[in-house]
Amino acid sequence: MAGILYLCATPIGNLQDMTPRGVETLRTVDLIAAEDTRNSKKLLNYFDIHTPMTSYHEYNKVEKAKYLIGLLQEGKNIALISDAGTPAISDPGEVLVRMCHENQLPVTSLPGPAACITALILSGLPTRRFCFEGFLPGDKRERREILEELAGETRTMIIYEAPHHLAGTLEELYGCLGERKITLCRELTKKFETIIPMTLKEAAEYYREESPRGEYVLVLEGKSKEELRREKIASWKVMSIEEHVAYYEEQGMDHKSAMKQAAKDRGVGKREIYAYLHGSST
Repeated sequence: MAGILYLCATPIGNLQDMTPRGVETLRTVDLIAAEDTRNSKKLLNYFDIHTPMTSYHEYNKVEKAKYLIGLLQEGKNIALISDAGTPAISDPGEVLVRMCHENQLPVTSLPGPAACITALILSGLPTRRFCFEGFLPGDKRERREILEELAGETRTMIIYEAPHHLAGTLEELYGCLGERKITLCRELTKKFETIIPMTLKEAAEYYREESPRGEYVLVLEGKSKEELRREKIASWKVMSIEEHVAYYEEQGMDHKSAMKQAAKDRGVGKREIYAYLHGSST
């Protein structure tokens, strides 16, 4: 009988946030796969857990996953933990989970802390629709492409950032997204937890002078529907009415519906569009 992979969330700061179920699972599995065994040893010592550990991280995630899959196939139960928070979120654990599914091995989750969700609910920004980017890529081209995508994003955005990159990232975000609300969250669940709501411009200016400390979660306001509407109206201004109606016809609309939508975009009545087109064709 195959073993089970347990995705075990661990505290993001305050060790008291560890669940009883999580502690019991870490005590009873055959092996714990940890992102950094030295860091995780502190957690295990705190809860008097003596289960063997093995390293599983970004640089060995493929080869070590094959090894762990073999153990699971032999019937061993394994708990996967990250340095902090929920494994497989912005974490090499996603590779191991995918390989478990490919090999029809059971996987279950022990829910718990996640920095992205903790920051989101503390941010004061809309929580109904959001997207998570994790750490922005280091590759300049890929990073620029993602920033350009985020510039048009209407959902609340969540980004992780290290202190030594924070100032530069805030400058990039302000340059690409323009003025937005942002909440900067650091030291979440710890003694010196800090939640700072401000504008993106203010944040960029503030961290030109201040030296950030600790890992940050940035929660950013999405582009408003009103801003999108203004941009859309501005784009129609450079099109003739004929081009505007033709644009919607090319999207599959019939002529009547295309005129109606063009009139709505321009804030005029459908009769005006019809009169213009009829007049220009006679």
